[in-house]
Amino acid sequence: MAEEVKVFGAWGSPFSHRVELALKLKGVPYEFIEEDLANKSSLLLKYNPIHKKIPVLLHNGKPIAESLVILEYIDETWKDNPILPEDPYERAMARFWCKFMDEKCMPALWKAYWIEEKERAKAMEEAFEHLKTLENELKGKFFGGETIGLVDIACNWLAFWIGVIQEVAEIELVNGEKFPILCKWIEEFINYSPVKESLPHRENLLAYLGARREALFASTSKQIIY
Repeated sequence: MAEEVKVFGAWGSPFSHRVELALKLKGVPYEFIEEDLANKSSLLLKYNPIHKKIPVLLHNGKPIAESLVILEYIDETWKDNPILPEDPYERAMARFWCKFMDEKCMPALWKAYWIEEKERAKAMEEAFEHLKTLENELKGKFFGGETIGLVDIACNWLAFWIGVIQEVAEIELVNGEKFPILCKWIEEFINYSPVKESLPHRENLLAYLGARREALFASTSKQIIY
């Protein structure tokens, strides 16, 4: 009996892309179900009633939510091409850096690019410090060593989305002069065949994020979905 694997996501979401990339690296066939984040489907709300967000992995009728949780589930379910280290300490460190990316690095970068100009300097300084911390952790070709692992997948936003955001915001924080090791990793990561084949079209993402940026600065709530 064939396995049923579905991903509820959005084409422009780095969180959806994490799940898709992990499945591609594992060679797992799946069906992608595009969600309209402004008009979420009844199935998405059914499968993720707590957070009501993408991505959601549906495996043989069982839903799993939250991208990092999904990545670990994928690794434990399909054993080929592991994305987590075998050593317990290294596994714990991989989880730590994924958490750092989501809770520290990504919010600081997002704020630095999208915040009003008068408050930008402090935000840029905070983002710079987090990026430097991340660069100091990168000691091999990838965060996972010689092959792509959990931390690389979690950092996909930094590898591809950040370049598009910099173009939209007309602010350059990540470049080869400031972060040579990170930029070398970015080049290796986005040119790795399974990654390159699954990235969203850059021009479409430019238009999408440009529209979101306009919506952000037009909004009194200063909230934006990415």
